[in-house]
Amino acid sequence: MVLFDPWWNPAVENQAIDRTHRIGQTRKVIAYRLLIKDSIEEKIRALQRQKKSLADDVLGEEKFSQGLSLDDLQYLLAG
Repeated sequence: MVLFDPWWNPAVENQAIDRTHRIGQTRKVIAYRLLIKDSIEEKIRALQRQKKSLADDVLGEEKFSQGLSLDDLQYLLAG
């Protein structure tokens, strides 16, 4: 599969990739992202990685988020 146009929300791209792994799929699926150096698409991809990193840190395997109050989350996610 080829992603020509990146989304601001990385979950949308992940959902599109996941759809290629439908029940009954027996072949390997490879997802390509087309990016041009120094383009808006490259900047969007960098922003997606930052969002994913933040989400992984907050909701990671160590259940870090369970120890956070609402105020803590608001502080972490504020610009």
